[in-house]
This record gives sequence, C-alpha cells and structure tokens, in this order.
Amino acid sequence: MICGALATGGLAAAGVTALAPEEASASSHREAPLISGTPQYDNTDVYAFVSPDKPDTTTIVANWIPFEEPAGGPNFFPFAEDAQYDLRIDSNGDAQEDLLFRYTFKTHTKNDKTFLYNTGPVESLDDPDLNITQTYDLELIKLKRLKAVSKTKVADDVPVAPSNVGKASMPDYDTLRKQAVHKLAGGAQTFAGQADDPFFLDLRVFDLLYGGNLSEVGNDTLKGYNVNSIALQVPNSFITESHEQPVVGIWSTTQRKNAKGYFSQVSRLGNPLVNEVVNPLKDKDKFNASTPRDDAQFLENVTNPELPKLIEAIYKIPAPAEPRNDLVDVFLKGVKDLNQPPHVTPSEQLRLNTSVKPAAKPKRLGVLDGDNAGFPNGRRLTDDVIDASLQVVEGELLGAKNDLGDAVDKNDKKFEKSFPYVALPTEGSRGPLAKGVDGGNDVRSQLGDALQPAGAEGSDDMRLMAASAGAGAGGIVLIGAALMWWRRMRNRAY
Repeated sequence: MICGALATGGLAAAGVTALAPEEASASSHREAPLISGTPQYDNTDVYAFVSPDKPDTTTIVANWIPFEEPAGGPNFFPFAEDAQYDLRIDSNGDAQEDLLFRYTFKTHTKNDKTFLYNTGPVESLDDPDLNITQTYDLELIKLKRLKAVSKTKVADDVPVAPSNVGKASMPDYDTLRKQAVHKLAGGAQTFAGQADDPFFLDLRVFDLLYGGNLSEVGNDTLKGYNVNSIALQVPNSFITESHEQPVVGIWSTTQRKNAKGYFSQVSRLGNPLVNEVVNPLKDKDKFNASTPRDDAQFLENVTNPELPKLIEAIYKIPAPAEPRNDLVDVFLKGVKDLNQPPHVTPSEQLRLNTSVKPAAKPKRLGVLDGDNAGFPNGRRLTDDVIDASLQVVEGELLGAKNDLGDAVDKNDKKFEKSFPYVALPTEGSRGPLAKGVDGGNDVRSQLGDALQPAGAEGSDDMRLMAASAGAGAGGIVLIGAALMWWRRMRNRAY
C-alpha cells in the first residue's frame, strides 16, 4: 500500500522536485488553466540525453499537444502557425539561455474542396494524395546576456511527418518517419512530426491519490495517445561552454502571436510534472509565462511541497521535515559532482552532463540506481521519472529509503534505436478488422482510385463519382463511392 500510495505522490513528487527557481518546464499534460484550452501550444515533456548511438552528440526531444486521439480526424493534429516553438540552452549555469533553436510552421493544402486529410494511400511526404502538409523553418539564435548577437536560418521548408491516419491511408508510416529526418550542417539533424507519447504513468493520482484506497495502480493512462514531437540532435561541443564545463541546462517554451502581432510566452517546460503538481493554482499560469532567472518567486512551492502532506493525510505516511533543501540542491542546482555547473544560479532546468557516456544497460531509476547517465542527469525516454521523483520527494536523500512507484515501469511501445528515437505514433485504424476482410490491399487500392480527382487513373465509374464530388456533391458522394466499391469487392470474395 505504501508503494502504491506514494506512487500517487510520485506524480506530484516529480513536479515538486523539478520546480523552484528557473523556467519551469514540467510534464505538463493540461497542467494550467489557460494552456489546457489551447493544446497546440501546450508543451507536454522535454527529454535530453547523450545520443546512445552517437555519444559525441546530444538529442533533445520536446513534445506538444497532449492526449492526441489517433482517430481524431478530419483535421488531426497540426502544429500551430502562429507560434514559435523554442528549445533553449543555458551553457554556463547562469539561468539565462545562450542558444535558442526556434521552429516555426506553415500549413499547405492541395485541395480545399474536400474535407479529407488525404485522398488516397500516402507513400511519401510529397505524395499528391497527402492533401494537408506542413513544413517548418529552423532558426538558430545566439544570445549574450539575453540579447541576440546572431540569427541564422539553418533549415528552410523542411517537411513534417503527418498524423498517422490509419493503415489504409498510410500503409508504411515508418517510411514517412524516415523521410522527415533532415540532415543539418556539422553532423546535426532535426525532425518534426507525430509520435507515440513517450511519457508513462498512472494518472489516477488526481482522483484523490489513486482513489484514496489504491484501488487502481499500474494503468498507463497515456497508452494509445500520441503527441507532436520536435527532435534535435547536435554535437556536444556546439552546446557546451567548454570541454572543462560540459553541463548544459535545457528547457522549452512556446510563444503565441497576440492580436497586436507580438509574441508572448504561454508555455514552458524542463523537468517533468513541475507545473502540474508542484505549483498551486495561483501560480500555474504565471509559471508558464515566466523565465528561469525569475524562478525564485516559486521557491516556496519546492521547499514546502504540498504532495507529501497529501500523502500523509490520506495514507498516514509521515512527510519529511521542511524546508526541503534536499530538493533545491538536486533539482534546482544539479547533483554535485555530476550535473551541477560551477557558480550555478538555482533555477528549474533539465540539466545534462554531456561528458557522461550512455549506459550499455540503462536503469529506469537513473542516478538513484547508480546509472549516472539517467534522470535527473538529463532525461532519457526510458527513465521512470515518476518513481524516481516520488522516492526523492518522500525522503530518499534524507535517509528515508523507499521503493515507491506507480507500478508503470516502461512505455507501452518500444523506442527506436536511432534518431529521433521516439516510438512511431499509434494509427487511427487500431481496432480489429471487420469480419470477412483479410487486411490486404485489394479494398484499399480501389478506395484510392475512388478518391482520385476527375481525370486520374481508375475505373470510369470511380472517376465519375469523384468528379461529382468535386462538382458539389462533396464528401457524401466520396463516401458512397467507397462503400459501393467495398461491397463489390466483398461480394467477389464470397
């Protein structure tokens, strides 16, 4: 019961450990009142780790749009066009960004007379059947004392991997993923597109900490949901201050254009769960709009965390004594002799020592289990940040040894072994096949013909139906055509 109870705390705990002075970046799935209503701008998680297959590089993954239902068409899940999606890097520990990688997106529509995201099977990112596409520009901004000293566009009109509509629409999504990986100068590479949500945990923590009786633990609440991912891999030497000072701080922000045409910050994220379970309601929107150098205003939320008190009230497990300076030392400064920069300014960042080589066999609890390549030294996709944060919040570093957790120890899908590492997104057609259908290409191919615009290759009756649709019959005729052909093919099978 203690393990389950504190697993609950784990969520909050993770946030508690991560909050405090600096730009808070948390596992923020609908974590604040304002951002929960605008998911395109909502940064859900940030990961940063030395690339396992290229240890001279660092990979940063930042995700947006929580709880993407894979079948959520017909518009699915584009990046916002009126937003700046930023990855920020502090190279010297002064709580100010020295490098800023800015992603901005454009949406392109081939045929606005149809409601369809794609008009046939999509085999490549430039396939004419992919009706709605996105591209992005990537700009590198170098700063000194928060002033831009240079701006360089390092990528232009790079294609985005689309939402995974389903097996019929995108029979080989892995190919689309590979085509969306873009090489940059100097051995860097970038990716933007849909991915499986890599965060794993039991979110019933919000139901009075697992129902108040631990009636549910071990359910990966994010299983089956997707996110929009931005991934960037860069040489370690490019982002660090020097060979002697290899620790960097990393966080992400989203800026949205307002009615006057100016951009204002609406979301920020570094360590997981900070704004969700560490900050009280009065601070959540303020935190999303704030910067790391001003994080001292949130320090009390870390030194006097609410979560351990809730656990004590419900499950009678004593909360560690306050103030929680142990949380400040580890999560606002970095672990001494591991990922704490010299002359560090306490602030909430995801800190990574790029000189620590990747572990041959990563341990899910990271540093707590002797694996210094893992959380809180950066954050790998496989790191169980809920269990690790929960154990620390409940006093692991103060001598209160525990084995707390939420019984969700790994992601439901396997991660990739090469960049961008995130798992492929769950497809919209993830249910069982209809009776009498073998899953082959026969029906899919004919549907593709049926949805071609007038003049395209295909049978005469299909061309007529598509032409009628373009003339004003719209989606009803297209659906009718598809159903008619499907019935014919099914009858032939019998």
